[in-house]
Amino acid sequence: MTIQELMEKRAKAWDTARDFLDSKRNANGLLSEEDSKTYDAMEQQIVDLGKEIERMQRAERISQELSAATTTPLVTTPGTRAAETEKTGIASDDYSKAFWNSVRNRNYVDVRNSLHVGEDTEGGYLVPDEFERKLIEALEEENVFRPLATRIQTSSGDRKIPVVTSKGEAVWMEEEEAYTLSDDAFGQLSLSAYKVGTAIKISEELLNDSVFDLPAYIAKEFARRIGAKEEEAFVVGDGVGKPTGIFAATGGAQEGAISNGATITFDDMIELFYSVKSPYRKKSVWLLNEQTIKALRKIKDNTGNYIWQPSVSVGIPDTILNRPYVTSVYAPTIEAGQKAIAFGDFSYYWIADRQGRSLKRLNELFAMNGQIGFLASQRVDGKLILPEAVKVLTMKA
Repeated sequence: MTIQELMEKRAKAWDTARDFLDSKRNANGLLSEEDSKTYDAMEQQIVDLGKEIERMQRAERISQELSAATTTPLVTTPGTRAAETEKTGIASDDYSKAFWNSVRNRNYVDVRNSLHVGEDTEGGYLVPDEFERKLIEALEEENVFRPLATRIQTSSGDRKIPVVTSKGEAVWMEEEEAYTLSDDAFGQLSLSAYKVGTAIKISEELLNDSVFDLPAYIAKEFARRIGAKEEEAFVVGDGVGKPTGIFAATGGAQEGAISNGATITFDDMIELFYSVKSPYRKKSVWLLNEQTIKALRKIKDNTGNYIWQPSVSVGIPDTILNRPYVTSVYAPTIEAGQKAIAFGDFSYYWIADRQGRSLKRLNELFAMNGQIGFLASQRVDGKLILPEAVKVLTMKA
């Protein structure tokens, strides 16, 4: 079954579930216990179909990557060499080869001079340029928030960002009246470099096995662990020793609406939707957890249409009030006093990556177990630089 066929099947399943909801609701708009179980089963089928569509889309992307050409086509006369820009520093081939040989502990004395170009002040070695690029790509796959935000790289610990705190305005004037000065006021936001790290253990046998793809393994494992901690911080981080999250009480998004009760209604969603100014709404995305999505699937607008709509075409995402959404396990749940949903243009959330990720080898710590340890770390910060660009819905206390 193709992806398009699965999408059409899911759309039909949603139509069936929607009709079931409409026909089984009582005068209070509620379902009986038996009907609720039936609907939950129907909704689970929709969720399972959505996950299968995502799996097939990932498989398709992997297939395209594997079918790509593995060699560069000849575009010059045989026997001649095309002019190439020589890579230097941590981007050089010598540095990359020396780095991974030192990780595998091969010819360590011979490669010290090559590695010196990438040595950091804490005694670790900056990862080669090509590996760092792969690492960033892997982190984006593991972290749903990174693709939404604006990413910058910093070479120092802090990055100062100028922000307009208040704007000047025009005034009505009489003929020949003097102009009134009205200047913009500027402030600064600072992005720091908080350290996040993890330890990895690899057996000596794997390190000595030339077939084992060590760079790929470390990149994947680093991405899985660091990506999860990053996403948690970008969503709910309090800014103490970590980035400031969108849902943070201080430094996070502005409050756009407060629910009228313990559950979310259509009026609450409309209030949140229009609390975001029109220029930001054009690129706005919903951020919430999957349990909140489940609750929103049962909400109708004033014309009787459900505000959640499944995608029926490849490349077009599912929507809430015609805007796409992303889910994060770290987004708060629907509870009294909690910020349950964020909506806005997340490109105004800036992520600052400190250039250079560090990888250290531990030879002795796990030697009795026949293992070698690795410490992988990076420095990163994140902050919403324009609070009005993203608003949150707070549940009534």
